[in-house]
Amino acid sequence: MTHLTRRGLLAALPILPLVARRAAASSLSAEVLPGTRLTIGDPVIQKALEFSGALPFTPRFANLSGGPRTLEAFRARALDIGSVADIPPIHATWTGLETRIIAVRFRQDWRRYPVYRIATAPRSGITKLAEMRGKRIAYSPGQAQGVLVLRLLRDLGLARRDVTLVELPSTGDVYPNALASNLVDAAPVAGTNLFRYVENFTRDGARALDHGLRDDAAFLYAPKAVLDDPARAAAAASYVQAWARARRWVEANPAIWIDRYHVRDQGLTAADGRAIHEGEGVADIPADWTEAIARQQDTIDLMVEETGQPRFDAATLFDRRFERLAAAAVDSRG
Repeated sequence: MTHLTRRGLLAALPILPLVARRAAASSLSAEVLPGTRLTIGDPVIQKALEFSGALPFTPRFANLSGGPRTLEAFRARALDIGSVADIPPIHATWTGLETRIIAVRFRQDWRRYPVYRIATAPRSGITKLAEMRGKRIAYSPGQAQGVLVLRLLRDLGLARRDVTLVELPSTGDVYPNALASNLVDAAPVAGTNLFRYVENFTRDGARALDHGLRDDAAFLYAPKAVLDDPARAAAAASYVQAWARARRWVEANPAIWIDRYHVRDQGLTAADGRAIHEGEGVADIPADWTEAIARQQDTIDLMVEETGQPRFDAATLFDRRFERLAAAAVDSRG
């Protein structure tokens, strides 16, 4: 591996405050005021920033992610920005908490690099998705995994009554443990959890099946009250830029990232780290959120149909003052 000094790492990911000043709408402050702090739940990017760069304000990072935990922290005013998939901002609206999306990321080749695969239990008897009828499927309302299950059922021509949905939180290793114990027959699993589960239980009959559906939406979001504060909104704009540039740094420096994150931080072998890194593909960070809003509306409509919650306009979830910031940060050439 090539070793870089901290100075070299900083040079690999320069922070350009002018990007925010040029790209941010006039309603966002141009400067991050001294002493402004944000508490951010974004563990992966926290590590990427530690390895690659700095921020023009002092963040506090909280080691949490996922919809239920970020919403709980938002309500306790213990978190200012969270990193989630598409469902938590919708669920927040239905539970009375106003949040706004401030950054959007997809995957360029989402068919080849899905976020989740449908993992099966060793004794499930499932060898293909067409065999899901009558099976027990892990289901997490309010999280991306839950809606993926609903999409999968729709795609297979199945109704909820055709399967048994077992409500479980998808945080940590809950799903892999439920599969390994044959408490459920199938569950959407991603990342390190998926890799370790397949590695440990394939010999016992477990499988990981491709579902062929889009599951690649990833957002940064924040309580509206945070973004209504000009100082914190300016800091959030700065973080959005750093987030995008950190993503690009990870893609451009796979050897450093695999060694320092997957191997040293996550405890994987170098081979496992490479496999997981390659499986994440290349980020698509759009400068126009029109498609993201349309996709979010489709998700809302599916959830309304399945849960009976009230329909609302997906555009209200997005703070479009931030729309061009991330793309401008990674497109900048200094």
